[in-house]
Amino acid sequence: MIRKVVVIVFLVLTVSMFAVAQNSNSSTTKPARPRATNTNKSADQSQQPTDTEKPAAKAKPPSRSINKPAMTPPEVPGSAAVVAAFNTLLDGIRHADVKAVTNVYWNSPRLVLFNYNGTLTRGWDQMRKNRESSYPELKDVKLDVRDISVTMLGRDGAVVTCTWTQTQTYKDAPETASGRMTLVFKRFGNSWKAIHLHTSTDTPNPASIPPSEQTPSPKPSPSPTP
Repeated sequence: MIRKVVVIVFLVLTVSMFAVAQNSNSSTTKPARPRATNTNKSADQSQQPTDTEKPAAKAKPPSRSINKPAMTPPEVPGSAAVVAAFNTLLDGIRHADVKAVTNVYWNSPRLVLFNYNGTLTRGWDQMRKNRESSYPELKDVKLDVRDISVTMLGRDGAVVTCTWTQTQTYKDAPETASGRMTLVFKRFGNSWKAIHLHTSTDTPNPASIPPSEQTPSPKPSPSPTP
């Protein structure tokens, strides 16, 4: 009897010890960690689209045709300075200013002027003497210049043409004249000087024109038959 009791106690203790061991093992077991991802890939690679996920193409903005302003022709080099010299001459004539007028011309014995009255003036000195003689007698000078044209001859030459009408009082008598004028300019350093003048009337006397130079008169149109 005593032997049976001892065996039973032994079995009970064995079962109890086995249960305690199972509980201790289960408490120290580490939980399973989730599957690690591949951290070696760069951020750009992780964001690359797959073959089936292509990014939407950006729509190109509609092209606009820009209407460029028409290019204006460039100013001919030197023409502004030529026009300035020409205007200085005109202002000098309007004010009967001998110095202003003569300073525009080339100071040389080779200066040649074909005058309105048909005479010829040679040299700057003679031109100055003519102006000094006539200008003190002028008053109320009005000069109208039209159809001005400037043609550049390279960098150092220019031709200016125009038509003109001038009214004035000469020795207390009013007078009016009109004509055409051609001036040849040449550049000397930074200055433009007139080296030749040719002016003539635009209404010549028919009696002084030879027949070969006369313009034929237009034939009268026949009168209509009644």
